[in-house]
Amino acid sequence: MTDAASLPGRPRGLVTSGPATARAVNVLAPNPSAMTLDGTNTWLLSEPDSDLAVVVDPGPLDEGHLRHVVDTAEKLGKRVALTLLTHGHPDHAEGAGRFAELTGTSVRALDPALRLGDEGLGEGDVVAVGGLELRVVPTPGHTSDSLSFHLPADRAVLTGDTILGRGTTMVAHPDGRLGVYLDSLRRLRSLTVDDGVRTVLPGHGPVLEDAQGAVDFYLAHRTSRLAQVEAAVLAGHRTAPEVVAHVYADVDRSLWPAAELSVRAQLEYLRERGAL
Repeated sequence: MTDAASLPGRPRGLVTSGPATARAVNVLAPNPSAMTLDGTNTWLLSEPDSDLAVVVDPGPLDEGHLRHVVDTAEKLGKRVALTLLTHGHPDHAEGAGRFAELTGTSVRALDPALRLGDEGLGEGDVVAVGGLELRVVPTPGHTSDSLSFHLPADRAVLTGDTILGRGTTMVAHPDGRLGVYLDSLRRLRSLTVDDGVRTVLPGHGPVLEDAQGAVDFYLAHRTSRLAQVEAAVLAGHRTAPEVVAHVYADVDRSLWPAAELSVRAQLEYLRERGAL
């Protein structure tokens, strides 16, 4: 068995519902799959001495899960005052409308189509509820609307799907853009250097105790994959399906359609930079 401390980002272990930091509680959604790992992490955030809470990513439209989030808050003596979204994929955002009904909250997101209420989210915004402070960090790439949330008091960052607790993130053409994704990873790395961020609270998978190590692993992985894709094209594998069959030969074939979207994003990136 591999020691978790030796894995990229130092994952905390099993993914479970419960406290993750002094201000963050995970409520794990019952939607595990090859793409969602153990399920979606719905984050309940609050100051320890406050009766107000913020929920990030209510998750899928699952009545039991949404009510469980509300019940978890109430058992902690909290009232959900605001709902935030890291991005619009259904496993994170589909339940937001129903959750807003259950809690009477507005929903803030980068994409206006996902908002319920007048306020969106953008670079430089600070969300403050009951003494809790969250700083909005645009991290596009996985999707064009992807955001992360910096939680300074816990030296943590909520990354949605930009960084996962296990494995690596899909950057799928056409909405996913590899160039801006790499820029987003570098921006997250700057949080670890300049702002002391140590912990990653991901949208899926376990909490990561070494944020900088996780980002460095992601950057190295992308560099390696790009080199493989470039070499495959130069060897005569011209189409995305051909590149997938060559580069992802050791990956379960059921995942090849998703891998093809990732390869398309990588080919676009290489063409933009004149490498192909």
